[in-house]
Amino acid sequence: MNSKTDKRKSAPLLDAQLCFALYSTSLSMSKLYRKLLRDLGITYSQYLVLMVLWEQDELTVSDIGERLVLDSATLTPLLKRMEAQGLVSRERAASDERQVVISLTADGDALREKAVELPKEVLKATESTAAELAAMKEELMELRARLHKNTGE
Repeated sequence: MNSKTDKRKSAPLLDAQLCFALYSTSLSMSKLYRKLLRDLGITYSQYLVLMVLWEQDELTVSDIGERLVLDSATLTPLLKRMEAQGLVSRERAASDERQVVISLTADGDALREKAVELPKEVLKATESTAAELAAMKEELMELRARLHKNTGE
């Protein structure tokens, strides 16, 4: 055996890596959502923002960022596009002009009704039961919490 063969044998294998399984699954899920959200005229990132605002309207950019684990540099251009589409409004907070409050518009709120069927479509596409998906989600949330704790993020 030569040293090149020895190096290959000791190299990590792509399909054995958790990170690749998560990454490639995320890509597949994003592709599914792109297809499902096309009729609503929004992107997956916009859908996430809308879901946060459907839970609680009138949040600051930092509140939304905290909920979605995104920084304001990523969120601000997204929110500006959503404002241009008429889905949200952005206003400076009266109590602190450094903060921007994001609110749903009537159009943004109306998408809530159209989005009701999305979880059922995702469930169908996964060919899983609701219980299986709930268990997977719990495991992923636990993994995320452990990684968060151990990376200091």
